Amino acid sequence: MRGSPGVIALLLLALCPARAAAQTPAGEEPTPAAAATLPTIEVIATSPMLGSGIDRDKVPANARVLSLGDLTRNGPASLAGSLAAQVPSVGINDVQDNPFQPDIQFRGFAASPITGTPQGVAVYQNGVRTNEAFGDAVNWDLVPDFAINRVNLVSSNPVFGLNALGGALALEMKNGFNFHGVEAEASGGSFGRREGTLQYGVQSGGWGGYIGGRGFFEDGWRDHSPSSIHQLYADLGAEGEKTSLHLSFAGASNLINAIGPTPVELLAQRRSAIYTFPQATRNDLAFVTLTGEYRPTDTLSLDSNFYYRHFRQRIANGNTTDAQFCTAGGTALCFGDSATPLLGVNGQPPPTLPIASTLGEIDRTATDTDGLGGSLQLTRTAPVWDHDNHLVVGASLDHGSTDFRATSELGVIQPNLLVTGTGFVIDQPAGDLAPVTLASTNSYYGLYATDTFDVTQRLALTLSGRYNLAFVRLTDLGGTALSGDHRFGRFNPAAGATYKITPEVTAYAGYSEANRAPTPLELACADPTHPCVIDNFLVSDPPLKQVVAHTYEAGLRGGFPAFEEGGRITWNLGVFRTDSQDDILNVPSPTLSGFGFFQNAGNTRRQGVEAGLNYRSERWLAAAGYTFLDATFRTPLTLGSPNNPFADPVTGTISVKPGDHLPSLPTHRLKLSLDYFLTRQWKIGGDLIVASGQYLRGDESNQNPKIPGYYVVNLRSSYEITEHAEIFGVIQNVLDAHYETFGTFFDTGQIPFLHLADPRTLSPAAPLAVFVGARLTF
Repeated sequence: MRGSPGVIALLLLALCPARAAAQTPAGEEPTPAAAATLPTIEVIATSPMLGSGIDRDKVPANARVLSLGDLTRNGPASLAGSLAAQVPSVGINDVQDNPFQPDIQFRGFAASPITGTPQGVAVYQNGVRTNEAFGDAVNWDLVPDFAINRVNLVSSNPVFGLNALGGALALEMKNGFNFHGVEAEASGGSFGRREGTLQYGVQSGGWGGYIGGRGFFEDGWRDHSPSSIHQLYADLGAEGEKTSLHLSFAGASNLINAIGPTPVELLAQRRSAIYTFPQATRNDLAFVTLTGEYRPTDTLSLDSNFYYRHFRQRIANGNTTDAQFCTAGGTALCFGDSATPLLGVNGQPPPTLPIASTLGEIDRTATDTDGLGGSLQLTRTAPVWDHDNHLVVGASLDHGSTDFRATSELGVIQPNLLVTGTGFVIDQPAGDLAPVTLASTNSYYGLYATDTFDVTQRLALTLSGRYNLAFVRLTDLGGTALSGDHRFGRFNPAAGATYKITPEVTAYAGYSEANRAPTPLELACADPTHPCVIDNFLVSDPPLKQVVAHTYEAGLRGGFPAFEEGGRITWNLGVFRTDSQDDILNVPSPTLSGFGFFQNAGNTRRQGVEAGLNYRSERWLAAAGYTFLDATFRTPLTLGSPNNPFADPVTGTISVKPGDHLPSLPTHRLKLSLDYFLTRQWKIGGDLIVASGQYLRGDESNQNPKIPGYYVVNLRSSYEITEHAEIFGVIQNVLDAHYETFGTFFDTGQIPFLHLADPRTLSPAAPLAVFVGARLTF
């Protein structure tokens, strides 16, 4: 298969097409003719509640909208895949090598499911913030991609609240008024993937209903990495001339075995090789939202939402350990060094294990969060002094209560790298590794306003601001070390302007501030003298400062008719700079392998250039995008990185200088996309994604070689058999390129029988894969 990607591509394009764009039912991708007819005004959300939209040409920042057709361009709907392929400033780091657990990066900031990753992107679903209460993580497997109707991606904007340092994603979901009929979809292919989606939407007068479900099952291309995804989304709504009310439910029950980085010497033997396992995550969600709108006049609307969200997570990770035999040939066990006896709960001694055993541990965490909150927003579009004006004023409350529990069970690493438990729970007296039971509550209050005033028909000025107030309380249920109360407050302003140089060319410039409060997880693991096994063990901590980002951006955008009748070119060119104060990093412990802590890391800067060019006509859809990102530290730092070959051999630290680059961020990204309608029923297309090299996590001093850059080619095709039936096919990584998107370091001596010497560990990208499917609509 790896030797004949071209033959496979030709066969697939000829015989196994994907979604044709010739369907017209509500909720479907438009016909080629319809695709060429662009709306005169593209509306962008100005706040998390999508009813506040405004003409994109009046937004003093770069912004992007993805439609339903964009999300389903490669077959089954994929939010992460669409962002990665179509938005130049978005990149994907497959840290976990699982399609439902990507690290989505925007302008150098992350929205990640990995607890402990500093989160710099806010995510909203129907106006409700979905960053998890305990660690601000974003669990993408809980987002029902198939039920998304529209995506707004905006750059840093204080109105979007906490975490919008780099930007925000606002997702508008389907309902009975924007999706009609029945759609059934089934697909499968490489890695044992089987996927099915069923959706139904109906409208009767002022009532509308929608329900959809997805089942996804995959063996995974890495060893021991199966996934099982179950998602449900439903909406019941009533809409009248002046009022609307929608009740929605999102549910999920998912089991994901995500392996993560593997030592380079093992990857050289087999790309599917792993390090230790199990690495299993179970996520369950019940999410109810009530949204309402009242429009007393044509220029005034009042929007509100209220939600309850229950999140349950169970993680079991087989890892290496700092437990060891105290002496060579002995049976007594120690922790960290040969002089500290290993102890269990209530001072119990460890079991007697065979002398030849390779010790490991199974780290388990249990997180249960109940979230409750709501928002109220007033939008007024009446003129002021005979000038068009768009005013939005709102308030929000998000409250989360979390119960967090963690234990570490002594284990034995088998020859196949499976960690088997011994039943012995480690409880070191100094708190270096001990069971944790923690209750946390966090209450986030926000007051915001944004106003866009048309000074002239060409010039529009925007002023915005938001006051964020965050209260975080930690209650240590197993003692007092973790207990504490924390308060963070800040007002973030923004200002900008847009000017229509010509009817087809708009210039924009803006300045904004945003902040991120430390999460309960970070506050409970911020002491370098008592590091944690993230996210398993928490300790008493010194206080952390909140992160504050200052963003400047400016650019040009426009569009004009071109080539054939109905064809149109749109383009954008912009620059941006975000200076962050007191950035929070997850830093490895210089003394204990596998441990870490959070610390404020001074100032950082993320700056760059964004450029995009798009052409759309009846038969062609073409796009090119490029991003240059220069992400650097601006403050001298000393960071722990004990497994870095260039770390100080005594202290296990590295010295970071101003100008050193942030790791895990490619400097250059290039994306090319092309779709062509051979006939009204048959479409072929593909993408090219290119990224430059990046430094490994833990190499903030930039002394090691970069992870090499890469390029990957994906192909797709669709064919409409009848008005209501189509087949599709996709080839991912058609050239079977071998590349990696994330890397870090590890302790080579933790598993002696592997005889490893290179401390680098990488997350390989998926190889060539073929997926085919069919879709029926009624």
